[in-house]
Amino acid sequence: MSPAKEESIKSVINPATGEFKRPAAQFRKFISSEPGAEFPPEKGRYHLYISYACPWAHRTLIVQKLKGLEDIISFTSVHWYMDLGGVSWRFVTLDENLPGENVVPDPINGVQNIRELYLLADPNYSGRFSVPVLWDKKLKTIVNNESSEIIRMLNTEFDGLLGEESRGVNLVPQELGEKIDETNAWIYDDLNNGVYKSGVAKTQEAYEKAVTAVFNSLDRIEDLLQHTSEPYLLGSQLTEVDVRLYPTIVRFDIVYVTLFKTNLKTIRDGYPNIHRWLQHLYWDIPAFNETTNVEHIKKHYFKSLTPINPDGIVPLGPLPDIREK
Repeated sequence: MSPAKEESIKSVINPATGEFKRPAAQFRKFISSEPGAEFPPEKGRYHLYISYACPWAHRTLIVQKLKGLEDIISFTSVHWYMDLGGVSWRFVTLDENLPGENVVPDPINGVQNIRELYLLADPNYSGRFSVPVLWDKKLKTIVNNESSEIIRMLNTEFDGLLGEESRGVNLVPQELGEKIDETNAWIYDDLNNGVYKSGVAKTQEAYEKAVTAVFNSLDRIEDLLQHTSEPYLLGSQLTEVDVRLYPTIVRFDIVYVTLFKTNLKTIRDGYPNIHRWLQHLYWDIPAFNETTNVEHIKKHYFKSLTPINPDGIVPLGPLPDIREK
């Protein structure tokens, strides 16, 4: 492993416990429809930089499509490869042809990689070069790079520019707000982030603690779905909880079971209710299906994360990627 990659891994590991610790995002401004806002909602002003491989970026693209924002907020996807010790994500070159919508060279700023984008916004920036990035084309800066905040903005702040049907899509209805926040919290810590805690743990104790929490969380979700006749986690309405959970679950069998050693059970054979929920989202709702790119996902994890998969070999299975209903 190169010294740069080794240092990249060390920077997110607690040396005392061997546990993974995710650094906080640093660009935390907000698009707001309030009068006088620094970043008001405007058609064509903002651009999303995403990766089809990244679960945090994936959720933002799902919400963009669920809310019908395709003509208001454009997006570009980076290449599936992430350079751990250097520029992070890069854009494709003109001679590369990767699957997926808008996997193209950067059409907004002409940069070669996400590192250059961050330094364009702030030449003194010294944090992680992550996606998603919500970019302001007018001020040529990053508005926000925290996915949980970006999807909240997309959910409400552009409603004044949308038709009635799209305005009616509300992933955080007021009557469920407290329950959504509460559920998001434990799913994030134990499962969304928990699979990473398992995968990059540096001690047996840290791994076992993390993987146990992952499956306790899955058991809890399975129980929620088992005791309802409704299709979604919190009832009859699709909410932010479903959107935030989906990128983890759709990656679970095809990546995390193998690479991150979360192998006590698979979703398809060990959690029938979660599996039905996944199939419904993937096969019945285009915003989930159209944003799920298995080639990007598998190649990214198995070829980029060489500290835990040194030879970069990508497993052929499981087949199919997602079982039909």
